[in-house]
Amino acid sequence: MSMHEFGIMETAPVSGERFDVYEPEKYNCISVNDDFIEPVIHKLTGIKFFAHTVDFPINGLNYCGITLIPPESAMPFISVIEGTDGFSELCVLLRRAYSENKWVIHFGI
Repeated sequence: MSMHEFGIMETAPVSGERFDVYEPEKYNCISVNDDFIEPVIHKLTGIKFFAHTVDFPINGLNYCGITLIPPESAMPFISVIEGTDGFSELCVLLRRAYSENKWVIHFGI
């Protein structure tokens, strides 16, 4: 069973800083089964994220890598997944990150 991991970053990433190490425990990540992510992945392509560093913007999740999700992308992300099976815990995490103006890190499969 493949899982995606999402956690709130305590400090915002800065230019030049890279996130290349799989360390979900560092961010108290929650897990979302890939069976839930895969059907909505194409709906996320209109949302601005970053791959491994804030210096590399992308549209949509970095499915197999690390995605950095800025606070302003949390609500658009929620609008895609809200009310869909398997995402209630992720919606709570994204709302918290948005309200605290924090970034979210995603570790893909």
